[in-house]
Amino acid sequence: MREIVQSYVVRPALGARRAVLAVAVGTAVVAGGLHTMQVHAQAQPQAQTQSPAVALPDFTSIVEKAEPAVVNIRTTAKVPTRAGRGGQDPYEMFRHFFGPDAVPPGGGKPAPGPRGGKRGDPDERTVPRGVGSGFIISADGSILTNHHVVADATDIFVTLSDGREFKAKVVGSDERTDVALVKIDAKDLTVLPIGDPKLLRKGQWVMAIGSPFGLESTVTSGIVSALGRDTGDYLPFIQTDVAVNPGNSGGPLLNLKGEVVGINSQIVSRSGGFMGISLAIPINEAMSVVEQLKVSGKVNRGRIGVQIGEVSKEVAEAIGLPKAEGALVSGVEADAPADKAGVQAGDVITKFGDKSIGKWTDLPRVVGQTKPGTSVPMEVWRKGKIVKLTAKVGEMKTDDKVASAKPDAKTEKVATKVLGMEVVSVDADTLKELKIKGGVLVESAEGAASTAGIAEGDIIVVVNDTDVTSPEQFAKVVAGLDKARPVGLMIRRGEQTQWVAVKPAK
Repeated sequence: MREIVQSYVVRPALGARRAVLAVAVGTAVVAGGLHTMQVHAQAQPQAQTQSPAVALPDFTSIVEKAEPAVVNIRTTAKVPTRAGRGGQDPYEMFRHFFGPDAVPPGGGKPAPGPRGGKRGDPDERTVPRGVGSGFIISADGSILTNHHVVADATDIFVTLSDGREFKAKVVGSDERTDVALVKIDAKDLTVLPIGDPKLLRKGQWVMAIGSPFGLESTVTSGIVSALGRDTGDYLPFIQTDVAVNPGNSGGPLLNLKGEVVGINSQIVSRSGGFMGISLAIPINEAMSVVEQLKVSGKVNRGRIGVQIGEVSKEVAEAIGLPKAEGALVSGVEADAPADKAGVQAGDVITKFGDKSIGKWTDLPRVVGQTKPGTSVPMEVWRKGKIVKLTAKVGEMKTDDKVASAKPDAKTEKVATKVLGMEVVSVDADTLKELKIKGGVLVESAEGAASTAGIAEGDIIVVVNDTDVTSPEQFAKVVAGLDKARPVGLMIRRGEQTQWVAVKPAK
């Protein structure tokens, strides 16, 4: 089970209802003198509003149908054996308890050979590597699990709920989505039906079946606590409070119809164990990966060759974008599909194909799911208006890298002060090297500009929707802007281009 380590503060809710007993004490004047009379009123419980009874779901029938389709997966790996006297590994017992990758006391360096000589090539031995879960998606033995459950395994063993064990082979595995497809030689197996995670809503009941800590066929339940949770990975996750622990990885997340809606993949934890938040891969995303794994054993993803970032509310306001949405292009790779399509640094990609780009993290997923070689229409926000382009999607490769370069522009021209910055013109060599037509170089920044993140060495190329050509023109454009609104500056920093919103001093 993957672990996302974050810091959280949990405050227990404290409170209790209290019954109130009212006691009335009074006095009465009677003939013959003053007598004190105590009147004890009957206990009056405070009125309580009773909420209508809500029946909790009964998972027994779901478990009975789904359990035969959930499997336990254990893997082994081969590690070198370093023999001591008598052929025994002196750290064998240590590794037995703490795992094959644990470092023995003293650093775990290999012991010297006889008379201080070097050892020959070590022998290998097979050791247990890990335990996970999976579920059957076809009657002939296709099983879905996590990539990290089977990655680097020498052998994979699948145990069914009836106790039968099979040796499995990997059909295909994808590290980016953490999805793997394995196959066993079996027939007439129970298959889990595939559900639609798009129908999930916060608060709905879901359940998980898996092998936490190797405890096979363990059932836990909870509710959906968030949808589309972005953790920086390639996919958005289903967040639940279903108890998930190491060993649950690869097991199914089921709805009340007994349908798979996700693959349990990660936990958010400070301790390594379940702390109330678990994450599952949406099954529709996983199945699109599976279709490619069946065909080629790998996933072919599209790419357009851009570096992107988030569009902040301040930047959206400064550049006139109606909403803070889309993907801000900070860099365009030379001769990449985006470059050939006419995408420029500073553009905001708002639509790709028929998909609107709400969050910047949507773009890699949408482009990645596009078949390489496909021509796709796209829309970008540039200088206050929508520009329509068409990009022919390329194929993503694992060794794709973007070259980096740092401008080393120096000039002897007199600096112009604007927005707390001293700026000078950019020399011709730097313009050619960075492939930009104009701009001003920031020599120093303080006040509002420094607070916004502008630093010495940045090159300002655009103000709102106006290209910057010289320090004098830059100062003139800024002087004519509304001082009540932030100024949008598109800056170039090395190979990166980004928008910065600067609030002018009143």
